[in-house]
Amino acid sequence: MHEEHPVRPIERRQAEEIADGVLFMKSVASATTIDTGDGLVMLDTGGLFDREILHQQVRRWRPTSPLTEAVYSHHHVDHVFGTAPFEAEAAERGWAAPRVIAQRDVPAHFARYQRTAGWNAAINQRQFGLPSEELSWPVDYRFPDVLYHDALTFQRGGLTFELHHARGETDDATWTWVPELRLLHPGDLFIWAVPNAGNPQKVQRYLSDWAVALRQMAALGAELLVPGHGLPVFGAERIATALLETAELLEAIEDQVLALMNQGACLDQILHQVEVPARLRDRPYLQPVYDHPQFLVRSVWRRYGGWWDGEPDQLLPAPRAAQARVWVDLAGGLEPVLTRARALAEAGDPQMACHLVEMAVLAEPTAAEAHELRAEVYERWAAEQRSSMARNILRHAARSSAQGRRDLAGPS
Repeated sequence: MHEEHPVRPIERRQAEEIADGVLFMKSVASATTIDTGDGLVMLDTGGLFDREILHQQVRRWRPTSPLTEAVYSHHHVDHVFGTAPFEAEAAERGWAAPRVIAQRDVPAHFARYQRTAGWNAAINQRQFGLPSEELSWPVDYRFPDVLYHDALTFQRGGLTFELHHARGETDDATWTWVPELRLLHPGDLFIWAVPNAGNPQKVQRYLSDWAVALRQMAALGAELLVPGHGLPVFGAERIATALLETAELLEAIEDQVLALMNQGACLDQILHQVEVPARLRDRPYLQPVYDHPQFLVRSVWRRYGGWWDGEPDQLLPAPRAAQARVWVDLAGGLEPVLTRARALAEAGDPQMACHLVEMAVLAEPTAAEAHELRAEVYERWAAEQRSSMARNILRHAARSSAQGRRDLAGPS
C-alpha cells in the first residue's frame, strides 16, 4: 500500500530525460533540470542527501553546460540543497555562479528553521518514523540571490520562465510555467496525494489560496507537469483534470468547515462531520497516503478560528497528567483502566483504547504494564492508518513506550 508513496527515499536514484532537454530526478522530492541552449535551469534542487547524486546525474546528461539559475518552489529542506556542487564546479571552471531565485518570504523561513532546529528535528522524527540518532536539522542554508513578490519572468536561451507566487503548503510557494515547452512545475502544490494542507506539527497552510493557484495552473494548457513529489504527468487533459479536482477537494473541505463554524460548531463536531466528496475518493492522485483529511479540517479551523477548540474546559485546562490521575482514581486505579483498554483493542477499537491507555501512562508514567499496553494499542491503531503522518506519529508513541517513555523525541 505504501510502495508508491510520493514522499519516500528512493535507492539508486536515476534521472531520466522525460522530454527533449528536460531531465527529471525523483527522490524524496523531485529535481527538474532544463537545458535552455544557454545553460541549465533547475526547478527545485533536492535535499542534502540528493546533491552529489543529482550533480552526477546532470553531468552525465550535460557534461559541460553550466547551471545558470535554480528556482526554489518553497523553503522546505528536501527542495533547497542541491546547488553546492554546481557552485564549486563553477568556481573551478571559471564560470559565473548560478543564481538562486525564490519568493521573498523564503529567507524568513530559513531563519525560522535556524531558530527552531531542535523542534524541527523532533517533529520530523515523529512524522517520518526516524530514530533520533538519524536526524539532525540543518542550520546552514543557501539563501536566494534574487527575491520576488508576486511574479517574476526571466529568459534563458530560447526559453521563458514565468514564476508565480502562491500560498498553499507554505506561504512562499512558487509555481513555474515554461510556455515554449508547455511545461508546468507546481512544486508541492501537486504531490500525487491529498494535499499536504493540514500537517499536525507544522505551520499554517492555506486551502482556498491553494485551490486558486491550482485553477490558474489548470488554465494554461500544460502538456507536461513535473510535480514536487511523485511522477510526471503527460497530456493537457490529464493535467487539467488532476489540478482542478485537487482544487475541488480543497474547496470542499474548507467550505464544509466554514459552514459549520458559521453555525457555531466546535472543532470536535466539525472533525466528525466533514467529508471528502465521494466522487473524488477513488482518484489515484487524491489518496490520503500522506496527510489526512481530518488534519486539513484542523488547518482550516486554526486559520479562521484560532487555537481554542471551542470546549470550555479546554480554555484554561489543568495539567493533563493531573486530569489523568483524577480519571484513573475514579476508575478504581490503574488495573481496571488497562483491562478496559485491552478489551477495547481486542474488540477492534484501538482508537478508544489509545485514549484510555494514554490516561494510564500520564497518571503512572513509570508503570511498565501501562507502557507495555500503550506500545501494543498504538501499534494496532497505527497499522490501520493510510496516512503516513498519522501512522508514523502513532507508531512513534508505540516505540516510545517500548522504551518506557511517552515520547522519544521530547523530554518525557
